[in-house]
Amino acid sequence: MRIGVLTGGGDCPGLNAVIRAVTKSLIRQCGAEVVGIEDGFSGLMDANPRTRVLDWRSVSGIAHRGGTILGTSNKANPLRSPADTERTLANARALALDGLVVIGGDGTMSIAHGLADLGLRSVGVPKTIDNDIVGCERSFGFDTAVATATDGLMRIETTAMSHSRVMIVETMGRHAGWIALEAGLAAAADIVLLPEIDHTVEAVARVCREREAQQRYTVICIGEGAKARGADLTVQHRVEGSFDPVRLGGVAHVLREQLQSLLKSEVRATVLGHVQRGGQPTPFDRVLATRYGHHAAQLVAAGRFGEMVTLQGGDLRSVPMARVANQQRTIALDDPLLVTAREIGVSLGEH
Repeated sequence: MRIGVLTGGGDCPGLNAVIRAVTKSLIRQCGAEVVGIEDGFSGLMDANPRTRVLDWRSVSGIAHRGGTILGTSNKANPLRSPADTERTLANARALALDGLVVIGGDGTMSIAHGLADLGLRSVGVPKTIDNDIVGCERSFGFDTAVATATDGLMRIETTAMSHSRVMIVETMGRHAGWIALEAGLAAAADIVLLPEIDHTVEAVARVCREREAQQRYTVICIGEGAKARGADLTVQHRVEGSFDPVRLGGVAHVLREQLQSLLKSEVRATVLGHVQRGGQPTPFDRVLATRYGHHAAQLVAAGRFGEMVTLQGGDLRSVPMARVANQQRTIALDDPLLVTAREIGVSLGEH
């Protein structure tokens, strides 16, 4: 058996732990030959495919490292044109690949599902710091991102307290606000604004004014996809050539400008950005990534291609890749965490 492994989409803490577990499990359990595809699907699309041998030694000592030793790409899409598709399939045949293990989010799963219909089989491993993959209650990388965002919020709070300021911290989370919600709760933010719940600037300002008269400072955690009621996404730009060209970021600065004229306090904004993707994965993410990688290898060994590893009810399972492609898991309005936030007095900017 000869299996390719690639990491697609954005980088994420825990990718290397998956690569390590997939490789060692396939070698030990199946005697398989494992081929690393460099730079995501880009490495498989080139006229001269970019690969490396993944053996026991090459993946040893990498579980704690951030990023991915294989490199990744969020622009490569072999389904973009017939020529790209045919070249990708021809390269897979030339490499004598019996299948792929693709590690990525909904976009990567969408591509893998499309290629499977053309004969290139895959097993998927869910990867996203946003925790927004359908059918999966916890993706690796999310715990690390929440820890990073929580640390940023708590550091910002000391400045807010010292200067009696309103401090806004923007997290990643385009359509799903899991990072903002969990980090906001962990850091005891006063206001948490999410993509799933449109806020009003006046509702946010009212909480800030109440705190001006009492605690004298306010910490606001806002997901990058949050928006005011009745408005379009506030800040976005396009990256042409990308599989998903729309980019968000900067809504915290927009909110700062909207609030400043309504408050006595000075309002400052901080965008955490890509620090949430970087650095060493937490122990939780290393263990989860290792479990996912091992389970993916088991699916390959059983010939269960077309499935993605998932975590449901604390147990490892798998779901058809078709159920995951081009979909996102957002926060339900009756989610227990959201109910908790409301009932302990965290403002969601609703009214």
